[in-house]
Amino acid sequence: MEGQRQQLNESVVIRSLRRFRDRYFPNRGGAVRGGLVSVEDARDEPQLGFLDSLPVDIQFLIMSYLCPADICRLGATSRYWRALVRDPLLWRYFLLRDMLYWPSIDHVSMPQVELLDAPLINADESLDDREEGGKGMELKCDFMSEYLKGCPSCRQQWLPSRPAYEVVTSFLHSLVPSAEPRYAMFGPGMEQLDVSLVTRLMHAPDVLPVSGTPHRQINGVGSGISYLFNNQNKFNILTLYSTNRAERERARVQQQSVSNKLFNFEGRDDSGQLIYSPAPQVQQVCQVVDGFIYVANAEHGKGEGESEMAQIRAVLSSARASAPRPLLVLSCVSREESETVSRNTARSRTPCVYMAKRLGLSKLDNPWMVQDTVAESLSGLLDGIAWLLRCSGVKL
Repeated sequence: MEGQRQQLNESVVIRSLRRFRDRYFPNRGGAVRGGLVSVEDARDEPQLGFLDSLPVDIQFLIMSYLCPADICRLGATSRYWRALVRDPLLWRYFLLRDMLYWPSIDHVSMPQVELLDAPLINADESLDDREEGGKGMELKCDFMSEYLKGCPSCRQQWLPSRPAYEVVTSFLHSLVPSAEPRYAMFGPGMEQLDVSLVTRLMHAPDVLPVSGTPHRQINGVGSGISYLFNNQNKFNILTLYSTNRAERERARVQQQSVSNKLFNFEGRDDSGQLIYSPAPQVQQVCQVVDGFIYVANAEHGKGEGESEMAQIRAVLSSARASAPRPLLVLSCVSREESETVSRNTARSRTPCVYMAKRLGLSKLDNPWMVQDTVAESLSGLLDGIAWLLRCSGVKL
């Protein structure tokens, strides 16, 4: 099914580019009316480069191998390419194809949710009614901007620059020693995976060295473990497990769910959404931490979106603070995908954009980020921690 959709999207884009070229650049296709060209017309006709004279199918194939920056540079070479690479169907195709492989997404770069499932065009529809600026098949979104905003390689260039006074203020704050930020970490990915993320984190001095155990105790939870980021910035993680170790291990082996003692089920509200309330010790943690780390199980076929959404909302609503606390979602799998997995095969993990959709993160008022993470190698973890520390005001 996915392969048929991919072929349909490609054929729609090729037809759109061909119609665009034939309508606005009739002499670019290489076809000559009547088979003869006069000497005067040949002199007036600009000389085409090798790339310009290729069929539009080959041009699209070449563009499909280019990165966003290269496509933008290609658009700067001529008026023809500038108009061609800005075709909205082309960038919608790139968006739906490439965002499945983005390693991270956040509240600023998340594409519009309705773009995730909608096809480019139905098989029984035609592009004949799509006119430039017309109302036939109107595309109401700037897909090029959506792609460049969300693509990790372009994301930093699209972030708004900070005003000068904020830069000066940030520098002055960096001169004042700040308290060690604390984060509460919870979620099914801590308990369901074959490789324990917490255990790997405690025994990976090359990634995050352990700097000690602070004396600030929380009844029923403890003080957490402090780590050192970039051998410079200390932060503390409090791990919140749903139950004791024996029950977690038994449930993991038997592929069963455990009774989550972190939350109390309150029922459903008027709209049918689940309602949870954190246990007293969890509420105490939520009121003293500077942010949250949710470890989601990103392995294929895992996850319970409705209950996960409700528990995340319960934790965030318990954090009584003037500013919303940041939420880092580690979209975690046990091990790296094998090298045989390519773009033509189904991925063994949930893409981060679909993880954000599954958890309903776009409905939150808190700043959030979803980061692909591997428990065995801890790849991606440092990128998520860096984002979380920046949200807490730590100068990196």
